[in-house]
Amino acid sequence: MKTTTRQLGLAQLSLVATAPADLVRLAANAGFDFIGARVRPVTATERPYDLQPGSQMLAQTLAAVNETGVRIKDIEFLLLDGSDQRDAWLRMMQAGGALGASSLTIAAAAMEESRLVELIGTMTEDSSGFGLVPTLEVISYQGVNSLDQAARIANATGCKIVADTLHLSRVGTTDTELVTHAGLIPMLQLCDGPAQRPADLEGLVFESRSARMVPGTGGFGLAAMVAALPKDLPISVETPNDEMLAQVGEQAWAHMLKAGLEKVLAQAELLHAAPTLSV
Repeated sequence: MKTTTRQLGLAQLSLVATAPADLVRLAANAGFDFIGARVRPVTATERPYDLQPGSQMLAQTLAAVNETGVRIKDIEFLLLDGSDQRDAWLRMMQAGGALGASSLTIAAAAMEESRLVELIGTMTEDSSGFGLVPTLEVISYQGVNSLDQAARIANATGCKIVADTLHLSRVGTTDTELVTHAGLIPMLQLCDGPAQRPADLEGLVFESRSARMVPGTGGFGLAAMVAALPKDLPISVETPNDEMLAQVGEQAWAHMLKAGLEKVLAQAELLHAAPTLSV
């Protein structure tokens, strides 16, 4: 049962092999308000989804949106590598505009910050014509790996920040930092995981893509993170777990993620309601 009026979503990475139209219907059945759509694959093994204007898959996805009322809020994913990737992001923006999305998730490989600011500044200018804004994700094993750094770049370019509880936890982000930069964060991506950080890069990447935990079942202190941000901030559950998905199936996994999200939100409400002690 939904305990908040905020918009709640199901990220594509939670069910990365599920076609967008099917994801819309799964999300609707589980009680979500929106989904994220993967309009550009990240790895060579991912199933690609052609959501360009005029494609059959776009038509099928929009039909599911109209049927269910579940909308597409965000699209993903482009890793900026310092090269000229404008053609790639313009294609993504065309798909995002057709889907009615409002943000395009990006991350950055290691490069000079001045070059990154230049690239994201151009992206931000390009995206405005499609009703989109780039949202820079802090990722523990990529070039932008702190919330303060992402905020500095956002303030310089006009982009926004996607806050992902996995990566924020793995880089030691504090709740105070979340409060400080809340105005730059249009969406929180939620998952849980062990308190102990993986020992190496391979472990960080595997956890991120294939072994996240249902919200409320790990050691991330999610309720405090949610409570540090505005009460109406949209939250998208981004929780890929290959083993669990194989055991329970797509729809049951979506329901499990929604139940975990509701549990975390209820805990966050208690923190919001708790009186502030003064000494």
